[in-house]
Amino acid sequence: MKNFLIPTTLKEDTISAVKSAVHQAKETPCEIILMMAAETPDSFSSSQFLREMRVGLTTSQQEVLETCRYIVDHTANCKIKIHNQYGLSSPIFKHIIDTFSVKLVILTPSYKQETKRIHQYAVQLVGNQRCPILHLGTEQFKEDFNKALYIENASANMHVKDIQQFLSNNFSFEIVSQTSKNEDNYEAMAPYLNEAITKYDIDLLVETRKGEKIKFKKNKKENINDKLGLPVLSLYEELV
Repeated sequence: MKNFLIPTTLKEDTISAVKSAVHQAKETPCEIILMMAAETPDSFSSSQFLREMRVGLTTSQQEVLETCRYIVDHTANCKIKIHNQYGLSSPIFKHIIDTFSVKLVILTPSYKQETKRIHQYAVQLVGNQRCPILHLGTEQFKEDFNKALYIENASANMHVKDIQQFLSNNFSFEIVSQTSKNEDNYEAMAPYLNEAITKYDIDLLVETRKGEKIKFKKNKKENINDKLGLPVLSLYEELV
């Protein structure tokens, strides 16, 4: 079974995330977990605690949820589950990954732009997990990814053949080009990236990552995913 975790506030692009999960599952049985995180109510009274935990959905959120359910209900091999999570920590998040046997986390652009601390914390916790992360692009949504550009992190010392072997075992993407990572001088590498993307009809970027210390910054640093608008599959280095 191939299970997917989608942290969400039920914005419109959650529908794209669910469609992507359904496509990635192929014909394999899967469960799609929509995780809605919220701060733990600060109350000594049990009755007040329970009252504050009851958070209703807006009309637009309800419509998104119903659309997601409709998509999954009409996909024979998939099921959907809503997981409400109050409070987060590294052990709690790891427990969620392990309990639901998550094989891929899908992050939407809207979720990464959320301003509440609990959602920013969730994004950083995702990055420290060993399972792959699919960052959806900001451009027009595309369900099927075929040709990938591998952005090599020089410090990782990983061969492209090892990355391709992992992709072949777990996904249906093929690496058709590669380049070195240089986020400090993106303007210099941008022409080469755009040329490769156009020449090879690339629709996905692949990168590796390491666990990082969690920090909250007022100004978020743009990554290649934000600048190019393409989806990015991020692989934990030790997993590969």
